[in-house]
Amino acid sequence: MTTNKQESLLEQIHFPSDLRNLSADRLEDVCAELRRYIIDVLSKTPGHLGANLGTVELAVALHYVFDTPHDRIVWDVGHQAYGHKILTGRRDAFRTLRQYKGISGFPNPKESEYDAFIAGHASNSISAALGMATAFEINNEPGRHVVAVIGDGAMTGGLAFEGLNNASANPNNLLIILNDNDMSIDNSVGGLSRYLVDITTSQTYNKIRYDVYRKLRKLNLVSEDRRENILRFNNSLKALINRQHNLFEGFSIRYFGPVDGHDVNNLVQKLKDIKDMQGPKLLHLKTRKGKGFEPAEQSAIEWHAPGCFDKETGKRIIPARLNQPQLYQDVFGHTLVELAEKDKRIVGITPAMPTGCSMGFMMKAFPDRAFDVGIAEGHAVTFSAGLAKEGMIPFCNIYSSFMQRGYDEVIHDVAILKLHVIFCLDRAGLVGEDGMTHHGAFDLAYLRPIPNLVIASPLNEIDLRNLMYTAYQTSDRPFVIRYPRGKGELENWQNTMELLPVGKGRQLHEGSDIAVLSIGSIGNEVIKAVKTAEKEGISVAHYDMIFLKPLDETLLHNIGKRFAHIITVENGTVIGGLGTAVAEFMCEHGYTPRIKRIGIPDAFIEHGSIPELFQQCGMDAESILKAIRQSRKRNEPITEEP
Repeated sequence: MTTNKQESLLEQIHFPSDLRNLSADRLEDVCAELRRYIIDVLSKTPGHLGANLGTVELAVALHYVFDTPHDRIVWDVGHQAYGHKILTGRRDAFRTLRQYKGISGFPNPKESEYDAFIAGHASNSISAALGMATAFEINNEPGRHVVAVIGDGAMTGGLAFEGLNNASANPNNLLIILNDNDMSIDNSVGGLSRYLVDITTSQTYNKIRYDVYRKLRKLNLVSEDRRENILRFNNSLKALINRQHNLFEGFSIRYFGPVDGHDVNNLVQKLKDIKDMQGPKLLHLKTRKGKGFEPAEQSAIEWHAPGCFDKETGKRIIPARLNQPQLYQDVFGHTLVELAEKDKRIVGITPAMPTGCSMGFMMKAFPDRAFDVGIAEGHAVTFSAGLAKEGMIPFCNIYSSFMQRGYDEVIHDVAILKLHVIFCLDRAGLVGEDGMTHHGAFDLAYLRPIPNLVIASPLNEIDLRNLMYTAYQTSDRPFVIRYPRGKGELENWQNTMELLPVGKGRQLHEGSDIAVLSIGSIGNEVIKAVKTAEKEGISVAHYDMIFLKPLDETLLHNIGKRFAHIITVENGTVIGGLGTAVAEFMCEHGYTPRIKRIGIPDAFIEHGSIPELFQQCGMDAESILKAIRQSRKRNEPITEEP
């Protein structure tokens, strides 16, 4: 006779309603199982480990206290929401995390009604949650609660402060939970980080105020008309004991904390105590990134997104990379240090990504000339502009998808003044498993219209070094270099840097039937396709444009005169990028080739490996070869879709 294996607590939780049916004394067991499950899955399926281990108790407490999805929980960034996903109907699907056609690594309302808002870029949670809370007030739904969960790293973003500033302007019942683990991806920086350390030591004031509030509430002495008097008393008490103003109460937001974010039962009680309090409020939690997995606790940066690992020994499984190409980000980092050694005017700037973009090399070599400005892309751009205005040469490294957040500053503070700022856009094009919020799809299209900019993209690591050197030497205007995520193409890349002629492309392969124009490392897919086409008897000329702006007009005139069929290939949106620029040029100068544009289509591309996404978008070598074959058939129209 067979017996069914007894289900674990986690296996009994299909949705938060199942969690809420449990007695409070079972919650610690739920947290332990949830933490083990996250470790087990991520040991085989790479994802963001550290932050999610730090929010296990928070996810359990939130879904235990609040009536989700009727109540809304808005997670900032999404690096911290895996526990939330598992508790909201995606426990089994969690094993497909960040895989092609699997579930996203970030909250997404299209994936689940429990995901109240999109989360990929930092600092948007307070503004979005405030909008929801205000809508509930307008619609006379006072029983619905809205919670914004934001980390201390994301709280450094300007958008978060804009939300805080507006939170008390209109009636709302917003609860902000500050998950303070002293980290974003790298260490948190700046005045706010120091302030949170200071306020954590103010236990006396916070304990007295919280105890007084609970007693007044039990005696029915807390009402809206007494709120201002109570707040004034709070401020007096704070000034007496703390001898400093509370930042959040300066925004007229009630502050509670700090409290232990890993004591689930105490956290549940705190949430119950304050959930129905009128007006905006903030609960400050102290958590530990990597909680419950010692290697991740000891090295939070390394274990932010560690890849595969042995969950028993705690050792990361790192594939051998002997005699393999270097990562583009590391080529950037090493080259920047090499340039900085020769010119003390060179400085480096990154908005909270020194490890991801390898600015850490510069920070180690020249700590007084490298700056992590926190999650503040707009500030990073204008800070760079100020440095350039006074004669420094800033290399401002920003992920392509995050550069969108500093767009106005590029125009207003850099391009108009023609300042010598060098923007290095890492993670340009499709980035893989992080998906639609992180693909660097739009930079070519949105930067191309800006006057005074030089825009370039390297075919390989040697080109990246040469472009960095060329940008350094081009002192009369800003310079943009975009390059992809991942490893390059070459084993030997540490060449002597050469000055490239700005606005000049090059021919990589001679041919007479069809011209293929590419920009950036996607040209390596074209090289593969052209080799196969040549074996099939198709004569293809391949041009690496290198520069989107200024375009090589001499080269384009030559192509327009010679070829009736042109294919453009770019790792960016087909709307507004290289293909559009070439089509505009041909039209304006009276050339009439048939043009096929290959690139990221007019859609937000989901997550998956880069080869899978290249194939989906028709950007891989086989798809490019198919387009070449199709172009050879002179009497058949070329479709736009891959």
